[in-house]
Amino acid sequence: MVVVELGVLIYQGAQMAAVHGLTDLFGVANRIAAEHQSAQLPLLRISHWQVEASGEPVRVFDSHPGPDQPMMAVLVPPSIGEFTEEQAPPVLLEWLRQQHAAGTVLGGVCIGSIMLARSGLLDGRSATTHWSSAKSFAARYPAVRLEADKPIVDDGDLITTAGLMAWSELGLRLVDRLMGPSIAADTARFLVIEHSDSASQCGSNFAPILGHGDGAILKVQHWLQASGAVDVSLAAMAQEAGLEERTFLRRFRNATGLKPTEYCQHLRVGKARQMLEFTNGTIDHIAWTVGYQDPSAFRATFKKITGLAPSDYRSRFGV
Repeated sequence: MVVVELGVLIYQGAQMAAVHGLTDLFGVANRIAAEHQSAQLPLLRISHWQVEASGEPVRVFDSHPGPDQPMMAVLVPPSIGEFTEEQAPPVLLEWLRQQHAAGTVLGGVCIGSIMLARSGLLDGRSATTHWSSAKSFAARYPAVRLEADKPIVDDGDLITTAGLMAWSELGLRLVDRLMGPSIAADTARFLVIEHSDSASQCGSNFAPILGHGDGAILKVQHWLQASGAVDVSLAAMAQEAGLEERTFLRRFRNATGLKPTEYCQHLRVGKARQMLEFTNGTIDHIAWTVGYQDPSAFRATFKKITGLAPSDYRSRFGV
């Protein structure tokens, strides 16, 4: 059985209800997955990482002790109080950057989003945060595309959520990625918490493979996430990777399981799904925003991936 580690950060002032809530949520998902008796479903290994006085996170809890392994995700929970400089020492921010560079997904809830912004990882990226922090966030981190009206922004390798209690949706997103939408839905049902059913009806939103260990390809993936895969070419991707085009194509497919064109399509459709759910923009405008000059081509690609026309998707899942 594949074991996947999910780390939860415990920093000064972290909301322990979220830390333990995420631990319980992943534990419930493990139990439900075990009932399916499928060897293809991973075991979620939950660890807690306490930030020491030096700023270095140290593992202080491990649900399934075993050999050290790269973490699939590190989650930064919210805090009841306002963000302070002491909560994000330079050593911790560097640790977060190192985790991300190694292919770990980072998730921030409320103040957790501020911590990710402070690390510089959100520069040029879309993110959300708690409404009470939105004005100061926008002023302090102008390089971040703040979308404070959205409850969650899933950018593949970086996920941010807005509310203090949004840790549950973040946790369910990861269960969805790792175990599938039915396990996520069953987990939400058992815990009696809300969860968007768009994944269970249209397939999970695109979750790129990041832990493959190919640094050149991971660099391109981070670049594509930042650009939204808009106006990119094979030559530009190969140049970003520092590889000859044929070598890039082979290594990209080996690492991600997709051709670069397919990968970019999934990225664009994933962003379009979020816009259809949380904004009122016209479908033609959304098509243009995510990189399609021809709206009919966008509609065809969107339906191919989700099974629904964009208008039907919005009617069913728009908030």
